[in-house]
Amino acid sequence: MSSEKVLITGGAGFLGINLVRHLLRKGFRVASLDIAEFDYPERNQVEVIKGDIRDKALLDQVMVGVDYVVHTAAALPLYSPKDIYTTDVIGTRNVLDSAYTHGVKRVVHISSTAVYGIPDHHPIREEDRLEGVGPYGQAKIQAEMICLEYRAKGLIVPIIRPKSFVGPERLGVFALLYDWAYTGHNFPVLGSGRNRYQLLDVEDLCDAIELCLTLPENKVNDTFNIGAKVFSTVREDYQAVLDYAGHGKKVIPIPAAPAILILRLLEKLGISPLYKWVYETAPKDSYVSIEKAEKQLGFKPKYSNKEALIRNFQWYIDNIDKFQNKSGVSHRVPWKQGALSLAKLIF
Repeated sequence: MSSEKVLITGGAGFLGINLVRHLLRKGFRVASLDIAEFDYPERNQVEVIKGDIRDKALLDQVMVGVDYVVHTAAALPLYSPKDIYTTDVIGTRNVLDSAYTHGVKRVVHISSTAVYGIPDHHPIREEDRLEGVGPYGQAKIQAEMICLEYRAKGLIVPIIRPKSFVGPERLGVFALLYDWAYTGHNFPVLGSGRNRYQLLDVEDLCDAIELCLTLPENKVNDTFNIGAKVFSTVREDYQAVLDYAGHGKKVIPIPAAPAILILRLLEKLGISPLYKWVYETAPKDSYVSIEKAEKQLGFKPKYSNKEALIRNFQWYIDNIDKFQNKSGVSHRVPWKQGALSLAKLIF
């Protein structure tokens, strides 16, 4: 059992709470720093600090006695461009600078495959060109560049680029699928639905983070794509959720080009639940090679796309009374369906 202390930035978020639970099971002492309330049963097992990574003085206080940092805190794509930049870029610099100053052993930085933009080939490998779409994708690239600065100074900074991940506590954009499945509707997908879109179970992501915390420095001080090993087409994977719901409903392909034009318009009007990177990539293949993580870290994902989605959907069913009338811009609450709520009438 480890007695080492891990500070999780964004510890009250979807990834944060899953990682808190994972590391507690492994015997680590855990601290959570988040601007959101840590309203979980594990509160008494965790050192909870409510605060903002943009507050450098606070970071310098909480970093004392920390062995490892897992930096998950981020302003997500539906946040304002200003919040995205100040949190994801300046906040990341604050975390790394404070960790470096206070002699933290490692900072595991959670990036995103959004750094690859809309690629022209698959699978995507770690050395492929970075071209972020929108403020979020661009900020994630800038944050990685700051990680490389501190890696050059001697700090151990594993960078993880996860695919979109699902699991207990995940809502956000996936709540659209779960809501429509639960209420007995067909579910529309952009394009034919025959494109392959890799996802990731949050438990597998937590395993990858643990490997980056515990393996020798020379293995982990690098950049890794993390995703499911087994995945099929969007149509097949989403159909598994509809089948599990038991209403006999189907995934319905809709022509991508006109739908994307409508979503662009809705986004400009502020009534789309989807942001550009989601709807521009939704009808296309999107998958990364995890070969590097498999070989270098011994990463072995346990869940396929279908298994991860169904596990998340079952959690949604079990907990629906807790969030039924809530919405927001984080992964912990359903995103507003906006104009798409009207589409349920025809599906």
